[in-house]
Amino acid sequence: MSAKAIREASGKELINKYLAPGSRAAKCDFVSVDETTNWDDLLVNNKWLQTTPLVAKPDQLIKRRGKLGLITVNKNFTQVKEWIMARMGADQKIGACVGTLRNFIIEPFLPHTDDQEAYVCIYSHRSADTILFHHQGGVDIGDVDAKALKLDIPVGHTVTADEIERTLLIEVSATKKKFVANFIYNLYQLYVDLYFTYLEINPLVVTGQSIHILDLAAKLDSTADFICRQKWGEIDYPPPFGRDAYPEEAYIADLDAKSGASLKLTILNRNGRIWTMVAGGGASVIYSDTICDLGSASELANYGEYSGAPSEQQTYEYAKTILTLMTSSPKHPEGKVLITGGGIANFTNVAATFRGIISALREFQPRLVEHNVSIFVRRAGPNYQEGLRKMREIGKSLGIPLHVFGPETHMTAICGMALNKKPIPQACNVDFATANFLLPGGQQQQEAMKQQTQSPEKAGEPSVVAMVYPFTGDHKQKFYWGHKEILIPVYKKMSDAMTKHKEADVLVNFASLRSAYESTVEVLEYPQIRTVAIIAEGIPENMTRKLIVMAHEKGVSIIGPATVGGVKPGCFKIGNTGGMLDNILHSKLYRPGSVAYVSRSGGMSNELNNIISKATDGVAEGVAIGGDRYPGTTFMDHILRYQADPDIKMMVLLGEVGGVEEYEVCQALREKRVTKPLIAWCIGTCAGMFKSEVQFGHAGSCANSEKETATAKNRALKEAGAYVPTSFDTLGDLIGNVYTELVKKGYIVPVEEVPPPTVPMDYSWARELGLIRKPASFMTSICDERGQELLYAGMPISD
Repeated sequence: MSAKAIREASGKELINKYLAPGSRAAKCDFVSVDETTNWDDLLVNNKWLQTTPLVAKPDQLIKRRGKLGLITVNKNFTQVKEWIMARMGADQKIGACVGTLRNFIIEPFLPHTDDQEAYVCIYSHRSADTILFHHQGGVDIGDVDAKALKLDIPVGHTVTADEIERTLLIEVSATKKKFVANFIYNLYQLYVDLYFTYLEINPLVVTGQSIHILDLAAKLDSTADFICRQKWGEIDYPPPFGRDAYPEEAYIADLDAKSGASLKLTILNRNGRIWTMVAGGGASVIYSDTICDLGSASELANYGEYSGAPSEQQTYEYAKTILTLMTSSPKHPEGKVLITGGGIANFTNVAATFRGIISALREFQPRLVEHNVSIFVRRAGPNYQEGLRKMREIGKSLGIPLHVFGPETHMTAICGMALNKKPIPQACNVDFATANFLLPGGQQQQEAMKQQTQSPEKAGEPSVVAMVYPFTGDHKQKFYWGHKEILIPVYKKMSDAMTKHKEADVLVNFASLRSAYESTVEVLEYPQIRTVAIIAEGIPENMTRKLIVMAHEKGVSIIGPATVGGVKPGCFKIGNTGGMLDNILHSKLYRPGSVAYVSRSGGMSNELNNIISKATDGVAEGVAIGGDRYPGTTFMDHILRYQADPDIKMMVLLGEVGGVEEYEVCQALREKRVTKPLIAWCIGTCAGMFKSEVQFGHAGSCANSEKETATAKNRALKEAGAYVPTSFDTLGDLIGNVYTELVKKGYIVPVEEVPPPTVPMDYSWARELGLIRKPASFMTSICDERGQELLYAGMPISD
C-alpha cells in the first residue's frame, strides 16, 4: 500500500516542524500516552499539563470521536489521567468493529465559539489535488462534499494565496481572509513537499490573528520514504482500529522492505482455522474472496502474499512465520487448513520458492500433525513441475494430508476442496507442456530480454533492437533467437540508442523505483517513442501523476507502473508477461485468438491467458495496467482500442476493489461506445466481510468509499450490460459460454490451430531439471567441513 494513515500526533509533529513561518498557526502542543507511559515523567517534561485545561482522546485512526463520546474536554491533569486509565486496554465497539484502546493524545483545551470553527481538507486524485474549505466546522459539519467549496489544482500546477482567497474564502470575514488564505497556501505547500495524500483538519479554529489545529487526520505516501525519510523520521503507521499490530506482521514488513520481492502479511483472526500462503497480489485477493464466498470469512486467519521472485530463504522465513502463528493458537476440533495457492507465475521460480516452504514444513512437521493440519497446493509457472514434484514428495513424509495440483486445476478449486465444498480428485489429468524452463534468480531484466528475443514470432527478426544500461560502456550482449545466438547492442546513453535505432517505438523500463521516474522523463523527450512500460513497483504517487500528464501531452501510452507488461500473441510480449516459453506454448500465445483482456494484476493476467486459452480460441491481446493507485493507462484506454480492432471479437476485464476507473467502462457501455461482448469481474468482494479495513497486495486495492468496493462495481457493470459472473470461480465458465454463443451466431470464426513452434531448451535449464548430464570439469579432494561449496574464481564449482 502506498497511502498509509498516520496518527494525529505524527501529523501535528510534521506540521510543527515544517509549516512555513508566517502562517500564523499556533504550535500544536500535545503528548502521546500509551500503556508504557510514565505519568510522572510526562509531567516533568511537559509543564503545561499542570497549568492549562486539557483535552484527551484516542489516537488510533478512529473517525468521529466526538460523536462516539471518545473525547473529554476542559479537564485538569488528574481528571484526564483518570479518564484515560479507565479506558486504557478496554475494548471499544464502533459499528461492527471491536478494538482495544491503547493510544491516546492529550492537548491544551482551547475555549472558542462555534463561529470560529472551520473545515479544511486536501486530498489527491489522478489528475489534481483538491482543497475543500467550509466556513463552519466541528462534529456537526455533516456532508462536507455537498457543503464545502472546492479548488482543484491540476498535477504539475501551483496555486496562489489569492486564488485560494477568491475561490474558497467567500464566507470568511474580510478581516480574516488574507491570513487564512496564507495559512491554507502554506499548508498545501507542506502537503506537496512531504508527500501527503490526504490531510483533513476539523475543526480549524480561527481566533483573532491566530489559527489553531484541533483535530487532524492524515495519510502519507509511504513509497516516498526514500525521498522524505530525513524529514519524516521514524513514522508509525498504525493498523486500522479493530485490528491489533502483531510482531509477526512487523517482521514480514521488515523483510519486505529489505527485499526486491513483495512480502505481505495481515493477521485477521489469530485463532482462525483457515490459513493462506498465496503467491501474487491479485491471486491473494481472489483466494480470500473465494473463502469468504464459501461462508468461512469468520474462520479466515490471515491475508497475505509473496510475489516478485522471493529467494528460497525469504520464502522460508515467510512460511515459518505463518506456520508459527498457525500452530501457536489453540487447536481446532475440525483441524486446520493451509491453502498454498497462486496463479501461473510470470517469472517466479516455483521450484525455488517451494524449497523454502518445504524446509519450513519439514521443520514444523510434529506441530502440523498435532494441530491436524491439511494442506492444499495449487501453483504453476516457471519450473512448476519440479516444484509440485518436490511438494508431493514431502507430503509423503509429513504424516498429514497434502494435496497438490497444477494449472490443470482451476486456481481457486482448492478452496472448495479444503472447506469440504468440493470433492478432492484422487488423480489429476495433468496437462504437460512441450518444454520446462527454469528462471535463474536475480536476472529479471536479462531473463525478460531472453523471453522477448526467443518468443516464437512469425517475423524474421527480433522485436528488441537495443538495451540501455548506464553503468557500463557500450557493448553487445548475447541472446538466443530461436536456435541461433544473436547480439543485441547495449548503450550507456539513451541518446545513442535512440539515434541509432529510429525504428524503435516501445521502451520497457526495468529501472528501480528510485530511478524509474527520471529515466521515463528522459525517454519522453524522444518523439519516436509511442509506448513506455514501467515495471517497477513503489514509485511515489506524485511522480507517477506527473508522468501521466507528460505522457498525455506527448501522446505516449504508459503501461504500469507495477506491471509485468502486455502481450500480443504472435507479435510481441513486454517484459515477463506470459511467463516462460512453456507457458506461452501451453496458453497458445504463439498465435492470436479472438479475445482481448485488460487486468490490473500482472500475475492474474497470466492466469487469464490460461483460462481464455481453455475456454476460447485464445488471446488476441492482453495488458496488465498495473496495481498502483494511478496506472499510466486506464481500463477504458485499452477497451476502446479493443473495440476499434476488428480482429478482437470479445473482451475480458479483471478489475479490483479501489478506484473508480471501472465506472468509465459502465458509462461507455450505456452510451454504446463499447458494443462488443464484455465479461467483467472485480476482485476484492471479501473486503466488506472483514470487521476492519484490510489493505490488499496492490497499492490501489483499498476502497475509500462504498462506490469503490468490488461489490458495487460488479453490480454497476452488470446493470450497464456487461456479463458478470457470480464469482471468480465461474469466470472461465462464463467466458466459455459467451464465446460458444458467438461462434454459433457466426460472429466468431475460431482461429485455425497451427502446430506450435519447436523451442530449444538451454543447457543450464535442462541440467537443473535433471534432463541431461555432463562429466565433471573439475575434481577436487579438498573438504570444507562448514558445508560450503568450493569456489573457483568466485564461482561455485557446480556452475
